[in-house]
Amino acid sequence: MASPELSIDRNKVLRAGTTRRRFLTWAGVAGALAFTPGLVSSPTAFPSPAARGDHVFALGVASGDPLSDAVILWTRLAPEPLAPRGGMSESDVPVDWEIALDNKFANVVRRGTVNATARDAHSVHVDVRGLEPSTEYYYRFRSGGHISDVGRTRTAPAASADVAGMTFAWASCQAWADGFFNAYGDMASAAPDVVFHLGDYIYEKPIPADGGRRGSSAMPSSCHSEAHSLDDYRDRYALYKLDPHLQAAHRTSPFIVTFDDHEIENNWAADISEDSAPLPEFLTRRAGALKAWWENTPVRATVHPTRGDIRIYRRFTFGNLAEFSVLDTRQYRSDQVNGDTDGPLNRLTADPARTITGDVQERWILDGLGSSTARWNVLAHQTPMADLARSRRGSRAVSMDAWSGYEASRKRVLDGVRARGVENLVSIVGDIHRSVVSELKTTYTRPAPAVGVEIAGTSIASGADGSDSDEGDRELKAASPHVKFGNSQRGYVLNTLSRSSWEATFRVAESIADPGNTLHTRATITIPSARPEVLVT
Repeated sequence: MASPELSIDRNKVLRAGTTRRRFLTWAGVAGALAFTPGLVSSPTAFPSPAARGDHVFALGVASGDPLSDAVILWTRLAPEPLAPRGGMSESDVPVDWEIALDNKFANVVRRGTVNATARDAHSVHVDVRGLEPSTEYYYRFRSGGHISDVGRTRTAPAASADVAGMTFAWASCQAWADGFFNAYGDMASAAPDVVFHLGDYIYEKPIPADGGRRGSSAMPSSCHSEAHSLDDYRDRYALYKLDPHLQAAHRTSPFIVTFDDHEIENNWAADISEDSAPLPEFLTRRAGALKAWWENTPVRATVHPTRGDIRIYRRFTFGNLAEFSVLDTRQYRSDQVNGDTDGPLNRLTADPARTITGDVQERWILDGLGSSTARWNVLAHQTPMADLARSRRGSRAVSMDAWSGYEASRKRVLDGVRARGVENLVSIVGDIHRSVVSELKTTYTRPAPAVGVEIAGTSIASGADGSDSDEGDRELKAASPHVKFGNSQRGYVLNTLSRSSWEATFRVAESIADPGNTLHTRATITIPSARPEVLVT
C-alpha cells in the first residue's frame, strides 16, 4: 500500500510520460501491487534477522541492468542466511525461473533452469534475452520445493524510441546499525521504472554486539569485527538483504548498482588501503569483497570479477530521453592527497597527472557524452563532482576523497563537456549523507559559467536520523554560493523526467529509529531543459 504522505502528482507524471509506447505505467503498477502477494509490503513489525529461516529464498529476489531486450534476474539460495554458507551444502543446486507478462503467470514468455553453484555462494544471475522494450514483466524462482516471492521488472525503451517521460530513484549509504531502511518501503510504493544504487550497499566496519537499533543474537560473529575475508563480506550482504523494506524495493523495480568504498574499505583508492595494509593483503581483501558484491548484486555475468578486478562502468540508454553513464571512481583513482582530510585546494589537488577515473574511463565518459542523442545526459557515480566547500580556520576546505581532490580530472571532463556542446548534463551522487543541489563548474575559485547541475542524494540510514538543517548545511551555504539546496535527513531522491524538465523530489523521514515511520516530501527541485539552473519548491 502506498504511503499516505507520498505527495506525488501521478496524473502529472502520467501526462509527462505518455508516448506511443507509454514508459510510465502507474495505473498498471498500482493494480498489480494491490493483488500480488509479497510484491510490496510495509511490515508492521520488523522481524529478527533469522525470522525467514528454512526457506531457500529468504534473501529475496531482484532484477537489474535493464536493456531494451534483456534484464538480469537475481536470487541467492540461503535457508539459514546467517549460518555458514547460508545453510547450504557444497553441492550445486538447480533453480527454475520464469518470467511472464502477468503476475499470475498465465502468459509466461521465458523459462529455464540454471545451477546455483557453491562457488558463487549459490547466487543466480539469469540474463533473460529476447524481451520486448518498455514492457513490464513479472518473475519468480523455484527450487527444492520452494517458490520465491514474485518480482516486478521493466525493460528499457529501444534506443531509437521517442520517450516523453520516465521515473527513477537513487539511493546510497545504508549502515545497518544506524537505523532502519524506511526509505526503501516508500520507494517500493512509488514503483519507479528503475533504481540506481550509488554505493555503500554494506559497511565493512564492525556492527556493535547489540546490533545498534537492530539487536539480534542471530547475527554472525563476523559482523562484530571488521570484514576482511570473502565469508565476512558474504555475511554482511546476507544480514542487510534480510531487511524487508530493501527486499520490497528490489521486488518492485530493476536496480542498476555500482559500488563505492565501504563495500571494501573506507576511502580505498585503486590498490591502496586506507590503513596502509601490505599490497598482497589488501588485494586479497579487495578480491573477496568484489566477489561478494557480484554474488549479491543483479548485474550481468560479464561483470564477474577477474583476477581481483571488475569493470563496473557501463552505460544505459532510455530511448531518446536519457542516457546514464554509471562510473567507477574507486578502482582507477590516484591516492588521495593532503592526508585525505578536508582542506584547501593546492598544487597537489591541481596536479594534472592525478586522476579519479583513470585515462581509459575518462575517454569513455567523454566519447559517450559526445555521441549521445539523449535529451538528458547523466553521470551516475559515487562522490560529489562539485566543490562542496566549508570555511575552516579562514580557509576554504573541500573533500580530498571527492572530485574536488582531483581538480584536473574534473576540469578535463567538464571542459570536454563544453567542447562537445553537451546539454542537460546532470551528475547524481551519494556518499555524503546529505542532500545537496549545486551547479557544476570547471572551476570554483574564480567566476565560471555552470555547465550542468549536480544532485547529491542523502543516505538511506548512514549517520542515523540527521536533521532538516545542520551545521554542515549552514557551512556549505556560507562558503559555496553555487549550492542551491541542502538537507541532512535520511531518505532518497525520486525523479520524473520529461523532455521539458527534470523534477527531483527529496523524500525524507523525520526519524529512522522505528521501521514504521513514514517519509514525506521535503522539497522538489526542477531543472529546465537546455538551462543548467535550479528551481526549488
